[in-house]
Amino acid sequence: MSNQLIDIVIDALEGIKGKDIVALDVSDLTDVMDHIVVASGTSNRQVKALADNVVEEAKKAGFRPIGIEGMDTSEWVLVDYGDIVVHVMLPATREFYDLEKLWSMRPDDLKASGREE
Repeated sequence: MSNQLIDIVIDALEGIKGKDIVALDVSDLTDVMDHIVVASGTSNRQVKALADNVVEEAKKAGFRPIGIEGMDTSEWVLVDYGDIVVHVMLPATREFYDLEKLWSMRPDDLKASGREE
């Protein structure tokens, strides 16, 4: 299921010209989800359109989101499918939160960098 949904999500994002699409396997880091997909849109309108397209294309294949957050401002829209969480963001928001770096760090990386308390 996860691989099929990831393919659908990526195709939906590419279909509306999503930028810098990244899919990360985070199953070793958390029990909450297995994958995150992060993409950027060039405007609030495009961020919303990207998220809408993900929801529509996944729905056609029988996948329904558990929740959707952020559609009101469309600066950062999160679409939660349980095992897969999709983040569509404006570039400045994406750069600020840097989810790819956050979700690629392991606890040992924090110890090595001296950032763990």
